[in-house]
Amino acid sequence: VQLVESGGGLVQPGGYLRLSCAASGDIISMNVVAWYRQAPGKQRELVARRNNDGSIEYSDSVKGRFTISRDVPKITVYLQMNSLKPEDTAVYYCNVQLRTDVFRPLKYYWGQGTEVTVSS
Repeated sequence: VQLVESGGGLVQPGGYLRLSCAASGDIISMNVVAWYRQAPGKQRELVARRNNDGSIEYSDSVKGRFTISRDVPKITVYLQMNSLKPEDTAVYYCNVQLRTDVFRPLKYYWGQGTEVTVSS
C-alpha cells in the first residue's frame, strides 16, 4: 500500500490550495481519513478527520476554512484549504485507515507529507 500526496506549495495569505492523497495497492476499503500537519519546531497536530460514521472533526484553527472530503472509488482523500494564513505553514500528512485483507484488522497508513508555505 502506498499513499501519495500532492498539491502543496507556496501561496499568499488569503489564497487557497487543495491537497490530495491517493492510495494504491491491494485495498478493499477506506474507512477513517484524516489530515495532520507539523509546523517547524512543533508537534504534529490533527487538522481534520472524517470518521467512518460520516462525522467530521476540524481543529478550531481551521474550522470554517478547510474542508476534508474523500472519493471512495478513487481511494483518494482531499483537503480544501481556503483563506490561508501564515500560521497554516506546515508539512501536511494524510492518515488513512484501510482494509487490505478480509482476515486482517484495519490499519492506518501515512502519506509522505506535502509542504505548504503561506507567505507574501
